[in-house]
Amino acid sequence: MPPVKKRKVAPAAPAAESDAESSPSQPEQPEQPEQPAEQQQDQEKQSKTFKELGIIDQLCESCETMGYKAPTPIQVESIPVALQGRDVIGLAETGSGKTAAFALPILQSLMDKPQPFFGLVLAPTRELAVQISQNFEALGSTLGVRSTVIVGGMDMVSQSIALGKKPHIIVATPGRLLDHLENTKGFSLRQLKYLVMDEADRLLDMDFGPLLDKILKVLPRERNTFLFSATMSSKVESLQRASLSNPVRVAVSTSKYQTVSTLLQSYLFIPQKHKDLYLVYLLTEYSGQSVIIFMRTVHETQRIAFLLRALGLGAIPLHGQLSQSARLGALGKFRSKSRNILVATDVAARGLDIPSVDIVINYDLPSDSPSYVHRVGRTARAGKAGLALSFVSQYDIELWLRIEGALNKKLKQHDCPKDEVMVLGENVAEAQRQAIMEMKSYDEKRGSRGNKFAKGKRSRDQMDQEEG
Repeated sequence: MPPVKKRKVAPAAPAAESDAESSPSQPEQPEQPEQPAEQQQDQEKQSKTFKELGIIDQLCESCETMGYKAPTPIQVESIPVALQGRDVIGLAETGSGKTAAFALPILQSLMDKPQPFFGLVLAPTRELAVQISQNFEALGSTLGVRSTVIVGGMDMVSQSIALGKKPHIIVATPGRLLDHLENTKGFSLRQLKYLVMDEADRLLDMDFGPLLDKILKVLPRERNTFLFSATMSSKVESLQRASLSNPVRVAVSTSKYQTVSTLLQSYLFIPQKHKDLYLVYLLTEYSGQSVIIFMRTVHETQRIAFLLRALGLGAIPLHGQLSQSARLGALGKFRSKSRNILVATDVAARGLDIPSVDIVINYDLPSDSPSYVHRVGRTARAGKAGLALSFVSQYDIELWLRIEGALNKKLKQHDCPKDEVMVLGENVAEAQRQAIMEMKSYDEKRGSRGNKFAKGKRSRDQMDQEEG
């Protein structure tokens, strides 16, 4: 295969949504660039318009309607290449505008030669698939574009009916798409023109690899393929070689682990047994602000949601063992601000565009540094300020040092008066007892419905629930 052509872009200026890294304790750093020539080039790219990238007027109007004021770096670099009919590998962090980077070229090509099953987008989670489909329909509203979401946890028959209406764009998780390719009569992707694999690194982390191989075998070789990923692991390299033809690689990150300059990060070094107390104290201290609390396990996610509700705090859980309607309902309530506390596993860490998140709390530290970056990336988006607080217990010191090492900076310790925290002890202890009782009832109800993770087809159907 011919060598991959590479382009590298300096990170965006802090005023725009970017992945540039800067220490919170040095606010003047962005105003003193070490490489003014590169920054000037970046500013020139930022000043481009969608029309200058080659996007037609109708789609430019859609961008304006959706509030896209100017193209992001990944859009500036990838859209012209995609419009030339080239395969693209896009390396950029979450929140960098990747969806529009692949959606706009596909929609523009669709307008030239409209046909059913024109584009397929593969995503790792159900929520991300729904979000991508909504973006396609919003951007293509003036063109009458029809998009269908094919994910696990939903009725196969209604999805088959939707596929029978021959939509232009299919956004799917791999497991459920393969079910339809194997079992839905009359459904074929032999005429597909565009394939997108979004969050490719996460698709492979979730062991979708064998399913992707099967899907690729039934797709036409004559197609355009876009692969977007936050990192370029050996697995993603293998996927690239198997599915792309002479691609152009576009990278908009200069560092593997970057956080935006408007994000303030700190940690609390506390005993494991007092984490609930400190969590309640922080939520009281930042009352009224929107908060995402990240947990390591589904069980703890549900327990903390019960505990906070017992204390009168409007918390809603989001994890992979909820029904699809419950998951979408939780996201809807949080987005509409009818609930301001979301307790979630890493199913909410990447890809989802949840506006106006003020604070991210890592109740449990993630197992690796990239996951930390993606979690805290839920706040301080599009140039807004945000706060990330991480609980570090006596068992987490080594893991936290690795995260700081990856970020290449030491983070500040959050000042939290212990005597004020301990005052909450009695109320929190009672809420913990209530949460334990509710968890027993919750587990019994789940048990009576049978094992949702049985082997065979149902196991494939459940693969898109969450990472890990």
